[in-house]
Amino acid sequence: MRILYDSKKLKYKKPFGCLRQNEECTINLYIPQSCMTESAVIVLDGEKHGRITVQMKYVSVADGYGIWSADFSLENCDLYFYYFRINTKESSFNLYKQGESDTNIGEGGKWQLTCYEEDYDTPADFRGRVMYQIFPDRFAIGNRTLPDGKLEPYWVHENMADMPEWRPDEHGKILNNDFFGGNLSGITQKLEYIKDLGVSIIYLNPIFKAYSNHRYDTCDYKTVDPLLGDENDFSALCKKAHELGIKIILDGVFSHTGSNSIYFDKKGIFGGGAYSNPDSPYRSWFRFSRYPDEYESWWGIDTLPCVEELSEDYIRYIITGEDSVVRHWMRLGADGFRLDVADELPDEFIKLLHDTVKEEKENSLVIGEVWEDASNKIAYDVRRRYFADTELDSVMNYPFMNGIIALAKGDMDANSFSSLVMTIAENYPEPVLHCLMNSLSTHDTARIATVLTGADTYIPREVAASYRLTDEQRAISHSRLMLAVMLQFVLPGTACIYYGDEIGTEGFGDPFNRSFFDWSRQDEPIREYYRYMACLKNTLPQLQTGKVNVYVKNDILFVERYDNDKKITAAINKSGREYVVSGKKCLVSHNATVAGDTVYVGIDGFVVY
Repeated sequence: MRILYDSKKLKYKKPFGCLRQNEECTINLYIPQSCMTESAVIVLDGEKHGRITVQMKYVSVADGYGIWSADFSLENCDLYFYYFRINTKESSFNLYKQGESDTNIGEGGKWQLTCYEEDYDTPADFRGRVMYQIFPDRFAIGNRTLPDGKLEPYWVHENMADMPEWRPDEHGKILNNDFFGGNLSGITQKLEYIKDLGVSIIYLNPIFKAYSNHRYDTCDYKTVDPLLGDENDFSALCKKAHELGIKIILDGVFSHTGSNSIYFDKKGIFGGGAYSNPDSPYRSWFRFSRYPDEYESWWGIDTLPCVEELSEDYIRYIITGEDSVVRHWMRLGADGFRLDVADELPDEFIKLLHDTVKEEKENSLVIGEVWEDASNKIAYDVRRRYFADTELDSVMNYPFMNGIIALAKGDMDANSFSSLVMTIAENYPEPVLHCLMNSLSTHDTARIATVLTGADTYIPREVAASYRLTDEQRAISHSRLMLAVMLQFVLPGTACIYYGDEIGTEGFGDPFNRSFFDWSRQDEPIREYYRYMACLKNTLPQLQTGKVNVYVKNDILFVERYDNDKKITAAINKSGREYVVSGKKCLVSHNATVAGDTVYVGIDGFVVY
């Protein structure tokens, strides 16, 4: 008989998942009576506050197991890793975690437990909602004027059906200086379309003045890129969006600037930049190893010089100053920031930014770009404290994205998917969980319509540029998309639609995933499916802030969202035979036959009831 403990089950640990400061937790350990246990201790190792030991008590016996229990609370917010120390009449040993739900004597992993601030919560307007991500140059063109001050050289496509330029120039460099002319007034004019999708949050890729079309090479943090418009256009966008109940989230790129910027000025255009002027007020922002030609840059890309985020001048300029970048845009109407490459920003910087954003607007959001489990992420040899120290409200949720895609393609089994989802649910504070940015595509990944075909996403760029899905591939993609979108909207978090996914836009990675929105050709069935799933998300509280349970029974994958006595269940058939659901209200199904209150779910089909 094994010693029994599974942190994901309330039988062994209550409450499920993370703890609030001073919240009581009960842990039950089932030890075979044959062990003749004399004492048991929980050992919690805090990353910041050190070790805590909790004595357990023998409380009862059940089916040959002695039940050892402890009630405790944690005073200090921290990321804890714990195990058990057990003393018997014959020996003493440590008990560790093995796999997802087993235990092992003497070796293995530790269980994780995050304790977060007692009164912490995320803003209600962002919990369990629907988000829309827009690459500003590629969505819609409003009032088009010739820009004054746009960094040159650049050129603008005349044909919106063009593929974004991917070919290097005569020097072998990809310049990213081709534009389509999408702008802020165009987004404003399309707000009714976005609202009709069920969206209440818009996340904009960078809008600050920059040389490139992606604008991650910031030239001036306090100026709208001239091709997009100006501050008045941004304020007008926010004003109309707010009237429609839509929040606006900006992309904050604070780990690096552009080399062609007022801060660095490598080309000597502006005067006063750190590269062109050794006495520049921005000199302390950058990391020169040999001035001026050798400096630290983002991933070795010399057009993206890294900044010293903890420089007092930089912090004042970006965060704490009276007219800081953060305050500037919040006062113009922004409702928060998505932090680009959050792993490369110091914890102190993120914490300051988070607190300043909340000072400006209490019900605002700070979300980080993190590609892995953000609760225990180690970046540059430092354990990050995004949740234990209340640095972020939430993160981009690539673990769910990767899991959903793998499940839909048949590359992941139901048990592995269940384990993935419940691990994130256990490791993230509940307020964070409800604000997760659940995407299927982003500006950094291939389009979901293309990915779901199983096409090789690492094909040569010259092939990717002309690649188009066949009718057969499109049918496969569409069928798998039904499951992927359902999970995107049913799982905890905010369902984020990357502009164009709702009309079946296809494309491989950057820049082929950044084509202009095709307003003339729209896949109505796909868009209506997104609209319907958004309607469910927006009207069913269980899909917004309900608790989650994902498990497999008889080869059926169940995803449950529940609140009090009401429950929404998605059943995905991985059994290889027909699955029947009776006596339930069917909300949505795929590869299934509905007959009255009975649903016959085919192989790889699903039903939500």
